[in-house]
Amino acid sequence: MWSSRIQTLQSQAKHHLNPFNHPRLLTALFNLYPPYVGAGVRVETMDFARHHIRVTMRLHKLNQNIVGTQFGGSLYTMTDPFMMILLMQALGSDYVVWDKSATIDFVKAGTTDVAVDFALNQCEIATIIDLARDGKPVFREYTVQVMDTQGELVATVKKTLYIRLRAFSKSKHQTLRI
Repeated sequence: MWSSRIQTLQSQAKHHLNPFNHPRLLTALFNLYPPYVGAGVRVETMDFARHHIRVTMRLHKLNQNIVGTQFGGSLYTMTDPFMMILLMQALGSDYVVWDKSATIDFVKAGTTDVAVDFALNQCEIATIIDLARDGKPVFREYTVQVMDTQGELVATVKKTLYIRLRAFSKSKHQTLRI
């Protein structure tokens, strides 16, 4: 009797302490993460119900390159790991999700603050669930755009994500480490 009660309490605590169940807490944790603080990256919106995250980055002395524009590494940093987070949250614990690869195409110099919007739709989530049903790995490519304050494209980031049913994955023990 006591062991089942302890297991129930552990399960409830795990649920309540999981930042995925508290987007405001997860946003605060990201905004305190030292690499993001140093680069000026800020999570503005994390809305799991709408599968949307908005990230901004101010232009300041700590993230300027040698010619005074946004440092390319910081532009990439602001895009990592938010598509993975959206997919992990949308698919739930039955799936393993990893960033597999990424490329960035610098379109113009970032001379102002910049922003990125990450979004998933229900059709994409349903497609992934269908493709992963047989236990084989699924690789999906997502493109996000880094935009300046005038609405002009600064960079395009393409990310490939690995998705697989946890029961078939070698990464069965992947967990949220926040």
